[in-house]
Amino acid sequence: MSAANQLYQEVILDHNRKPRNWGKLEHASHHAEGLNPLCGDHIFVYLRLRDASVEAIGFEGQSCAICKASASMMTQSVKGKRVDEAETLAREFREMALGKLDPSASGHHLGRLTVFSGVRDLPTRVKCAILPWHTLHSALHSIARASTEGDADPVPGSGLERAGHA
Repeated sequence: MSAANQLYQEVILDHNRKPRNWGKLEHASHHAEGLNPLCGDHIFVYLRLRDASVEAIGFEGQSCAICKASASMMTQSVKGKRVDEAETLAREFREMALGKLDPSASGHHLGRLTVFSGVRDLPTRVKCAILPWHTLHSALHSIARASTEGDADPVPGSGLERAGHA
């Protein structure tokens, strides 16, 4: 097993066992529900925005390890960030997971989120990794529900239909 694959597995297992920012956020100003009907992932993302920044964030639900780990790392990455920075991270994460952004290139803001770059080689798992980010996008825009399927996908043209999930 390559060092990158081993790190990926260790991160997934750690964040699955001990998810960060797990639980419903009291006094959330924004929230959204996310569904991945093919996998069964069902999560909720809660935000408290203040002065156009993510003051607090939490998530809960039932999901596979990849989805839970992605959500856990997402909450760590966007907490304290301005909304536009959180949106940039969401876009870059989706692009990386879909193989449209090279994580070894400079100019992105993903940092340790690049550990998920290998998910692009697992087409059946791309939607699992992206669902929390879709749900974050929906919450930021006061859209009640996000899905990785069809018209409910909050990011039309995100490329998921070409990611082996059509």
